Amino acid sequence: MPEKFRSRDDRSTDSRDESPISDEGSAPGYGHQVHEQTSGTPAETPADTPADVPSAEGPTLFDWEFATDPYPAYAWLREHSPVHRTKLPSGVEAWLVTRYADARQALADQRLSKNPAHHAEPAHAKGKTGIPGERKAELMTHLLNIDPPDHTRLRRLVSKAFTPRRVAEFAPRVQALTDHLIDAFAGKGEADLIHEFAFPLPIYAICEMLGVPREDQDDFRDWAGMMIRHGGGPRGGVARSVKQMRTYLGELIHRKRDDLGDDLISDLIRASDHGDHLTESEATAMAFILLFAGFETTVNLIGNGVHSLFMNPEQRERLQRSLAAGESGLLATGVEELLRYDGPVELATWRFATEPLTLGGMRIEVGDPVLVVLAAADRDPERFAEPDTLDLSRTDNQHLGYGHGIHYCLGAPLARLEGQTALATLLTRLPDLELAVPPQDLRWRGGLIMRGLRTLPVRFAAQNT
Repeated sequence: MPEKFRSRDDRSTDSRDESPISDEGSAPGYGHQVHEQTSGTPAETPADTPADVPSAEGPTLFDWEFATDPYPAYAWLREHSPVHRTKLPSGVEAWLVTRYADARQALADQRLSKNPAHHAEPAHAKGKTGIPGERKAELMTHLLNIDPPDHTRLRRLVSKAFTPRRVAEFAPRVQALTDHLIDAFAGKGEADLIHEFAFPLPIYAICEMLGVPREDQDDFRDWAGMMIRHGGGPRGGVARSVKQMRTYLGELIHRKRDDLGDDLISDLIRASDHGDHLTESEATAMAFILLFAGFETTVNLIGNGVHSLFMNPEQRERLQRSLAAGESGLLATGVEELLRYDGPVELATWRFATEPLTLGGMRIEVGDPVLVVLAAADRDPERFAEPDTLDLSRTDNQHLGYGHGIHYCLGAPLARLEGQTALATLLTRLPDLELAVPPQDLRWRGGLIMRGLRTLPVRFAAQNT
């Protein structure tokens, strides 16, 4: 029996199984330390089974091996326990939803609230399901934490500012930022694509779109770096960064009220619907979540996308031939396929049952946390033909990478623009780009919500810029 599919008591407790990922996590507050799962909760164990009897065979979740390649474990869950109750590394118990049909149902079900106030949390779990420091920093009134009718009102107002037209008009600036970052390492013949390219690109892009002055953008890069580096370790460092970011954004919004410009924060201030405006606190929370939700998803889209192309060289060659011919169709469908195949968001953000419901044949009780596993749903063979195969020309591709329903990602057009621009420019300007280390030496950041590489060392023929 493969090691990862033994029950907990059957596995040897070597150092790999006992060592948590402690120095880097994933999305702040959502990415807790990764270590051995505790399975066999009361919801999964027959009533007449003694509590100390080992649970049935099943995959080990949230350890080192799982973080590297979670897809075999998700395939087992889809087949044997598609709505699966588990204890997370943080100690919080939650339901994992892994089949596509169940995932779509859960994402659109308004009985599953986004408001953490609906979590029937025991004392040990309190505060472990959100962004560290967001409550103390008064940043709770954003789209990831609220339900209709408040969600409807805020999304309508924000949508008036964050329009597809604004994103399209920003395309030349995204291209200029992409070229500038590549220029900085093209002459070296080597780079870490995460830290030198995939990470700074969305940070600088969203800062410029929001209207953060150039001289302040490196502060945002530092705060965002703290979130990525330490999301899986002590929450204090992330909370301090959240507080600093909130203080800065509040002051910036206050200044801009007297000097509106052509930027997203100014548009948030202007946004009106029948006389309804965002309050200063709401505008600050929305600016924060646009930055927070927007940067790491794009970091991982670029990093995971390049990695997937390295691992599927025939698909990479198809894309490079298409780009060389001046075509854009394969790039567009290709980015959607990369989002499905190994996307940046592994699990959708937290939901909490506001009334009893049945999902995938399992009864969800009031207050239960529910986590929709987008990565598992997007490889469901009941929905996608040959789901474990990367096919950049796949057209029947209604993946869930950016969610579904009223909480569908507002920033998806910007992320797609950045992903398409980054991949096309990298493959065109550095056609001989290759991985600089064996694939097995790559390490993935541990965490619950996001999926991304810590580093992506590459090499290529050095160029004069």
